[in-house]
Amino acid sequence: MENTVYNFSAGPAMLPVEVMQQAQAEFCNFNNLGVSVMELSHRSQDFISVATQAEQDLRDLMQIPDNYKVLFLQGGGRGQFAALALNLMGKNAKADYIVTGQWSKSAIAEAEKVGQVRVLDGFVKAEHDQGPRALATEWDLDPTAAFVHYCINETVDGIEYPFIPETGDVPLVADMSSTILSRPVDVTKFGLIYAGAQKNIGPSGLAVVIVREDLLDQAFPNTPAIMDYAALAKADSMLNTPPTYAWYLAGLVFKWLKRQGGVTAMGERNKAKADLLYNYVDASDFYSNSVHPQARSWMNIPFQLKDDSLNEAFLTQAKAAGLVALKGHRLVGGMRASVYNAMPIEGVQALVDFMDKFAKQQA
Repeated sequence: MENTVYNFSAGPAMLPVEVMQQAQAEFCNFNNLGVSVMELSHRSQDFISVATQAEQDLRDLMQIPDNYKVLFLQGGGRGQFAALALNLMGKNAKADYIVTGQWSKSAIAEAEKVGQVRVLDGFVKAEHDQGPRALATEWDLDPTAAFVHYCINETVDGIEYPFIPETGDVPLVADMSSTILSRPVDVTKFGLIYAGAQKNIGPSGLAVVIVREDLLDQAFPNTPAIMDYAALAKADSMLNTPPTYAWYLAGLVFKWLKRQGGVTAMGERNKAKADLLYNYVDASDFYSNSVHPQARSWMNIPFQLKDDSLNEAFLTQAKAAGLVALKGHRLVGGMRASVYNAMPIEGVQALVDFMDKFAKQQA
């Protein structure tokens, strides 16, 4: 890897160096047109070709069936907290939301503005009310709910579902912002998948929505057109000017993923990266991770030093070693290493080597 700095940011996250180099080379002269892709009209055939190819590549990577629409939208993941509620709760204004962390709580806050939300605990009760909690595998679901929502990966807490919840005939909706394209997933198990782009897809500001066509008639009548999935699908995500450059960069990432061997290959790599870091932390008496082993995220790995007073020294020395953005979320503290698709295993090995060196310095 040419870039000697490893960026562990939770998002916006690192992009593949190969992709950024291609974007740099094409920045002022895309396809020998003499202009940048960000200057192209979204109605032009040149950009429509970019958009069409990006969608097809995403469909190929995720094996998205023909009865699902793929939308490239503005507003990131948080914009979809509101949009999905407006689009899917129009018939009976009821939905079940499983809560496992900060992002599922934020999604609930938006849904409660437009309908009745039943909040379901995503965890089983810990023995003696102490220690890490495992993820629940079943809930008392409302069979009349418009959908069941969950966040597959909570970036703040480092919690991730290793399974797809069973919801019967009620459509399952997933916030897949931080885990999309990180391994294979059966799209047919979901009524709707949405993802902010700035983890595994591309730059911030873009969101991808994958929605089953039979769910496109459930919107509230007063849903703004810019958030109306049916209207957006009919307009091929171009009801207004879309985030064209972010869409183009996402397309480059999809091509890069194909060259890496697709999501199956990425899943193998991501498991290897997560295992490398978790195994080191678990074997250490200097570092710790407080997430139940069943619920540990492959994408966002929080860890704590045995002495919080050493945190600033750790971060300062890590940055000097080319390991950046390791500070944990303010609500959790400690450290957090985000190891999305673009992070090579060499970066995780460099982090482990530094952690080991730092720990020995404190002995």
